[in-house]
Parts: sequence; C-alpha cells; structure tokens
Amino acid sequence: MAVNRFVLNGISYHGHGAINEIPALITSRGYTKAFVASDPDLIKFGVTQKVTDLLEKNGIAFEIYSDIKPNPTIENVQHGVEAFKASGADMMITIGGGSSMDTGKAIGIIVNNPEFADVRSLEGVAPTKKRTVFTIAVPTTGGTGAESTINYVITDVERKRKFVCVDPNDIPDIAVVDPDMMASMPKGLTASTGMDALTHAIEGYTTGAAWELADVLNLEAIRLIAKNLRKAVKNDPDGREGMALAQYVTAMAYSNVGLGIAHSMAHTLGAVYDTPHGVACAMMLPIVMEFNQEYTGEKFKAIAEAFGVDTTGMDAPAYRKAAIDAVRQLSVDVGIPTKLEKLQEEDLPFLCESAAADACAPGNPRHAEIADFEKMFRQLM
Repeated sequence: MAVNRFVLNGISYHGHGAINEIPALITSRGYTKAFVASDPDLIKFGVTQKVTDLLEKNGIAFEIYSDIKPNPTIENVQHGVEAFKASGADMMITIGGGSSMDTGKAIGIIVNNPEFADVRSLEGVAPTKKRTVFTIAVPTTGGTGAESTINYVITDVERKRKFVCVDPNDIPDIAVVDPDMMASMPKGLTASTGMDALTHAIEGYTTGAAWELADVLNLEAIRLIAKNLRKAVKNDPDGREGMALAQYVTAMAYSNVGLGIAHSMAHTLGAVYDTPHGVACAMMLPIVMEFNQEYTGEKFKAIAEAFGVDTTGMDAPAYRKAAIDAVRQLSVDVGIPTKLEKLQEEDLPFLCESAAADACAPGNPRHAEIADFEKMFRQLM
C-alpha cells in the first residue's frame, strides 16, 4: 500500500451556538487583537457582527477587513497583507464562505512567508516554510469546507485565470462550524454552495488518489447532502445542520486526495465569466460523471445507494445512470441552471486549455483531451 498523508484541523467545534467558544479560544492562547476577514454582504446583513459582538463583550480588540470579492484576486490578497501588518493584529478570524477563507489563507501565509508577496509564486504545491498566522475559521456557507482544507484558489485578473494553491501550512488552526451562522444564507447561495460540497464529495470519492480513509468520509458526505440539501434550501434548521457537517466532512477528505475536472472546468468558467463557483461545479458535475463513469469501478453504485436508490439487480450501466440521474435531479430541485448563456463559441479554445492546465485535472479518474473538454463545455450551451 502506498504511503498516504492526511492533514486535519487541530481542533474543530460543531453545533448550534459553537461561536460562543471563540473568545476563550483567543484569550487562553494569549492573543490580544483579531484581524477579522469577512465579505461586505456578511457585514451588511449582521452575520459578521454575531462574532464581533462576542469579541467586544469579552474585551478583545479587532479590526475588520472586507476587501473580499466572490472570486478573490491577487490585489485583494496584497491589500489584505498590508492591512494586517498595519492593524497590529496577532491572529485572524475568517468569517464567510470560500472567498473570505481563501483570501485569509493567502494573507496569513504571506504575512509569515513574505518571500511569496507576489502571490502567483504560491500556485501549485507551495514550498512555504512557516505556518500561517493563527487562524480561527467560521464558515457561513454549507459548501466550500475551506475551514478544513489545505487548498485555496486565487483569481489572476490580468491573465484571466484561477490558480490553486496547496499548502499544509495554510489550514486554519481551529474551525468553528455553527449552523446558526448559515441561517441567513439566501436560497440560491445555499443551493450552489451545497452542490459545491457534493462535487467535492463525488470527485474526492472517485479521484485517482482516493483511498479508504477519504472514501469513508466522502461517502458519508454524499449521504448527508442527499438527505439535507433540499431541506437546507428551505431554511430548515436540521437541513442547515446536516449541510454544515457534510461540507466539513468532505473537505477533510478532498483536501487530502484532490479533485477532478468538474473543478478544473468550474475554475475557468469562474475566471472568464465570474460564474459563482458552486453554480459552475453543479452544472459540470453530472456531465463529468457521464464522462468518467466507466473508470470508476463500483463507486457509482455506492453513490446511487447514498441517494437512496435500490440498486438490487442493477448492472453497471444501470447503477451508473441512476447515480448521475440522482445528482442531476438534486441540482434541478434546488434551482441550479443547466445552461450557461454567457458561454461563447470563441471562448472555447481558451476555456479548454485552461481547464486542461488546472491543478485539479490530474486527479480525474479518466484523462481528458482538449476535444473532450470542448464536448463537455458545449453541453452548457
């Protein structure tokens, strides 16, 4: 058996009211000022304030950094590094979805590894020497799982591309997964981030590097998402709690085994059209599953069963179709579009080349040529 590495948070807290643990987590370690990275909408709608009120009540100084875009850019990160240095903060709290956490991860890494200040040099497996700034990550979406991963994605606006950074030094020290922080998430965002989590789970379960420890986690995440995403979109508290757990569980796994071309293609759609990441993943997932199906052994049988399908008597083509149909139906049920109107014929060569060069592509169970990417992208037109 090959040697497999597994990197996890040191500590995580789960459940309604978990954010109440945050002040003691800071003061017991001797930290005195928090740099709070959170996006403008969460600040506007009072979500970030749920945490900052706790800091104020406990006499912990903080400074808010909100220059965060849905697809965080090199400039956002560089601005954040300067803001952190100027703030006098000695630790960080990231509050939000993948955007806030990815921005925070890059800021924390560069603050302690200034030789990577250009940001681009962090692409791929980043050779950093020092751990990130001490970070507590508080997710507000039930999807990205960025609070428990060693990955982050930054957009290079100048070159119209996203790049993936993989670095065990960037994983937040503590994750606080409180479903109450997700209660104000609108339906569309609940749906898209939930489908992002499903894409993580299915790609992580079928990637070339998949192995038993990750498989157990990803399969349970698929089951949780199949059971809870529709309820979460209706703002059912049990559904929210189920999705909060599901996104964390699959992130623990996919962070360690990688993803596939649904993510490669979603990254380039996000870079070119600013398509929300979860929407792009959801649109690509059933298309990519069809492309991969004959290279996944019996795993689609387990996926179908996780969705509640009785596979008794089904042969491989039947249970594979059942798995793909279940994923497609969930996506439709939560309101994800099946076509991308912005997609232009003249953009296809660039989209295909970018997807093929993406860091997630090598993990796909089936190698995709440029012509394969084009066929799959065309299904969105």
